[in-house]
Amino acid sequence: MILEPEPTESPGLISLPEGERARLGEALQELLASGSITGLENSKSALYHWCRQYFEWVKEAAALAGLEVLLVHEERLIQAIPSTGALRLKLPKDATLVWLALWYAGDVRWRDEGMDQAFLSVSELNGLIQDQLIPDAVGAYPRGTMEKILRQAARFNLIRFEAAEHFEDSGIEVLPAIRRVVPFRELAEWTEAASAFSGDEETTLNPAEEETE
Repeated sequence: MILEPEPTESPGLISLPEGERARLGEALQELLASGSITGLENSKSALYHWCRQYFEWVKEAAALAGLEVLLVHEERLIQAIPSTGALRLKLPKDATLVWLALWYAGDVRWRDEGMDQAFLSVSELNGLIQDQLIPDAVGAYPRGTMEKILRQAARFNLIRFEAAEHFEDSGIEVLPAIRRVVPFRELAEWTEAASAFSGDEETTLNPAEEETE
């Protein structure tokens, strides 16, 4: 007969008070669900400040889940960047093109025009896609499709989106976080990606979620 050793009690991997463990769990769930936590939303402000205070805990726990976590003070943002391919977001072709266009619009305003903020309307975004960037890749987006794509980008804190009564007048602010999710260092890299765009059904980007829709 083989005697099995009795299990011994060992300290938990993260020895925290129950309340702090609950907060840490909430932070990880939010990072996995939406890729970031912003201090600019009232509903997330308390969690953002908790993460700032206990950032090393967040960083250590997130690493176990395959995430690199960045604390971006100037944007009041905790952002998760997947370190494993299984967590990277797989966007369908139409969403990929919109996100590429949003990156381009932000880059033009920040780098070329020297502006601190990057604003455009849905009408301007559609015009950018159809008239300037990749006119042969896709036709006009139906409202429902475009709104779904923009709200997804807003959920990842890549843009702020304000819907208007006339959808084409809806406002978009492109946020700097998009540079870490659509990680082109310069326009030449964007152009190379865009030129090969028509061949891919989906493109993998950085947010910490895999899209299954």
